Amino acid sequence: MKTHRIKILFLFILLTIFLIPLITDSSAYADKLADAIAKTPQGTEKGMIDSSAQQGFLGIPGAPDVNLLWAFLWAIWVGWIFSTVGAFGGIMAGVGHITIFGLGDYAKSFKSTNSVLNKLLTDSIRVSNQWMVGLSALISSINYYKMGRLVLPLGIALALGSVTGSIIIPIVTAGKIKLSSYIGYFGLCVFVIGAFLFYETTGKGQSKKKSAKAAAKAFEEANIKLKNDDSVDESEHGVKIVQWGMSIVKFTFYGVEFSFKPIIPIIGGFFIAALASFLGIGGGFLFVPFLTSIAGLPMFLVAGTSALTVLVGMVVSVFSYMVLKGVVVYWPLIGVELFGIFIGSMVGPRTSKYIPDIWLKRIFVILAIYVGIRYTSKGFLGHSIVPPF
Repeated sequence: MKTHRIKILFLFILLTIFLIPLITDSSAYADKLADAIAKTPQGTEKGMIDSSAQQGFLGIPGAPDVNLLWAFLWAIWVGWIFSTVGAFGGIMAGVGHITIFGLGDYAKSFKSTNSVLNKLLTDSIRVSNQWMVGLSALISSINYYKMGRLVLPLGIALALGSVTGSIIIPIVTAGKIKLSSYIGYFGLCVFVIGAFLFYETTGKGQSKKKSAKAAAKAFEEANIKLKNDDSVDESEHGVKIVQWGMSIVKFTFYGVEFSFKPIIPIIGGFFIAALASFLGIGGGFLFVPFLTSIAGLPMFLVAGTSALTVLVGMVVSVFSYMVLKGVVVYWPLIGVELFGIFIGSMVGPRTSKYIPDIWLKRIFVILAIYVGIRYTSKGFLGHSIVPPF
């Protein structure tokens, strides 16, 4: 009965996501876009619109015409990396849209000639990123749940806190805090997080995570057997909820018992989402350290649980942008990308089980170094020295 209810929940979320385009009132946004284009200086120079040029992104003459094959392949990578480590999907999607496909520079070119058009393009790019992450999070959540590698009570607790943080922080801080004053220090914090997770991959660090290490070892050994015996059902040894209450939740994974107090992930989800909302990022790379270091989970459980939390945030955000604000995406591009996301997100959960737990963490560490460099340089130098610039 409980499994049936969970399937209904995932189906409801799926329908909600794909009904968004149908209930979106995009006419107002389209009118704003057309008006902004009309008010933009005409010509062939930077920051101008050449009406005789071929239509590209959002149907704007002279806008970048993204190669759909490259977009498809990049989307596979985005879906795979997010579904494998439970983080960095939004950043990787942004790297593609902003830097590789040139949409960021194109939007920036109108900053001095037409700031309205600059903002409309930026909103569309941002929502396109969130569509990619949202679909990847949905598929990952379903796959990991079926594999017994998603801690549902923990994901729900984090999601409850994250929704609250995502709503309150923009209301409290909008227009009151200068982000550039803090972003460099945030980058340094990411370095610290990456260094701490790397420490956890060392012998000394792993010795303090006995339960996670034991569960990871049992999982890895079981999957070696799975290669030789297809009749073995990995979900039978996956997450089993032993106790689910307001004061404590207990569950087992491959015979190893874990427990947590729901109030802790609710509070953690609030602060993580608050920081993510403050900085305008997805937050997945903050949920992962929380799940490994504070909740003490092996990485084999982290990606799915993080994906469920991110999914809730993306549904709320996409709904807010597209339904309440009328922001639209360029479906010829995003449609192809979502197909790539689907493939990458289906492959990720199936390949991650063959990557040792320690190397899943190290993949995260490498990406954390990249993010740390980006935010540190952007905060202290005024620009990122790695893409997206």
